[in-house]
Amino acid sequence: MKRYRMRIGSQLRESKTVEPVTNPYNGEVVGEVSVGTAQDMDDAIAAASRAFATLRHLPTHRRVAILEGVAARLQERAGEIARLMAEESGKPIRYCRGEVARSVVTFSLGAGEARRFGGEVMPIDLEARAEGRLCLFTRVPRGPVAAISPFNFPLNLIAHKLSPAVAVGASAVLKPPPQCPLTGHVLAEILVEAGLPEGALSVLHCGPEVAQRMVEDDRMKVLSFTGSDVVGWKLKALAGRKQVLLELGSTAPCGLEEDAELDTAMGPVVMGSWANAGQVCIKVQRIYVHASLYDAFMERFIRETQALKCGDPLGEETVVGPLIEKQHVDRVLSWIDEARKGGATVHCGGTAQGQVVLPTILTGATPDMRVCKDEVFGPVTVVEPFKTFDEAIAACNAGRFGLQAGIFTRDVGKAMQAFRDLDYGGVMINDVPTFRVDNFPYGGSKDSGFGREGVRFAMEEMTEPKVLVMRG
Repeated sequence: MKRYRMRIGSQLRESKTVEPVTNPYNGEVVGEVSVGTAQDMDDAIAAASRAFATLRHLPTHRRVAILEGVAARLQERAGEIARLMAEESGKPIRYCRGEVARSVVTFSLGAGEARRFGGEVMPIDLEARAEGRLCLFTRVPRGPVAAISPFNFPLNLIAHKLSPAVAVGASAVLKPPPQCPLTGHVLAEILVEAGLPEGALSVLHCGPEVAQRMVEDDRMKVLSFTGSDVVGWKLKALAGRKQVLLELGSTAPCGLEEDAELDTAMGPVVMGSWANAGQVCIKVQRIYVHASLYDAFMERFIRETQALKCGDPLGEETVVGPLIEKQHVDRVLSWIDEARKGGATVHCGGTAQGQVVLPTILTGATPDMRVCKDEVFGPVTVVEPFKTFDEAIAACNAGRFGLQAGIFTRDVGKAMQAFRDLDYGGVMINDVPTFRVDNFPYGGSKDSGFGREGVRFAMEEMTEPKVLVMRG
């Protein structure tokens, strides 16, 4: 069994405490990982602070070479990394392969953006006293990045923190997801192999109280966190003067207007609802269907949902694997039970086989139920009819989240109305809210956080403008 040691700067370090990492589907031990202490974290922060002095001046061609090297190594080891990810997280292998491919793109984007990321020359002779002066600005890294990532994308969401950090010349300390940290340790090995300078990256598997030290330490200038809204807002309150980037939760809605084509919409809606057991922050959680389509939609949605393969994440056809931890199985089932007792109808699912919760379709749920107002992060989707498009927009906007929303319509006017009136960071037309490509600005409003990922946009978050004015 392989033991993964923590990385403190350029040093691989053992610890007195070692934890097993188990497969959430069958309980088999996948590997062991060293557990970092408060002293280890303090050492990692110190290493990042020292390394930043060098990394901030690393020439563009060096940063590009590192990022391209990571992309190439990920491609070469794609099969191995996808299997490790599936075993430690329970994510179906088909989605793990897709995640590795996306991570290759994310690091390639970092290389491309590093080549052109800069500033501009500005005219400032707007009045006589400024004549004869040259003004330009460039963007410089704010400082070391504290990166905290979740379990549902244990490779690509780390890539979305480390690729922009390397691209701008910032060191980083990474806390990988506690349930499945091994993929993050492998990525760190790849970054070092690709030429990342000594001390530029530390990786610690540690408890929340240890991770909190880098959130509060003034030497870490940027906090990039992806996870629950409860934890994210707490960390922001602790972060002091840091630049904070939060990618938090959602109850992502999807609306089907009366002119929507069910043949076009059904495939994306089914996968958007159930892929990776709904453990996706922009999974389809609420569906609003025009009354004229409602019966036909429900018949097909239930039938196609029940036909999905559930179970072993290593199965080639598996769509719905296990939830990451038993406590989340209990939580999701309790939310379903609450809805049922409150008058909602369970059309399929509502039970579990081990840690696999069967895809559950609900109707008649009210906005105050947790399956509607809170992020379920599991295979549960609520469906309701609507009569007018304005009613659908209002239903989508209800609640405290605002990450992404999807609307199916062939009416350009209604598409533009949705874009204008939906209070979300992203609006997908004729697609589900689950759609994301790794270069566009991704992020939300309200309790879904603030700031934007998408490599160039994260690079902007991690840097600040620096102005030069030269008098001739």
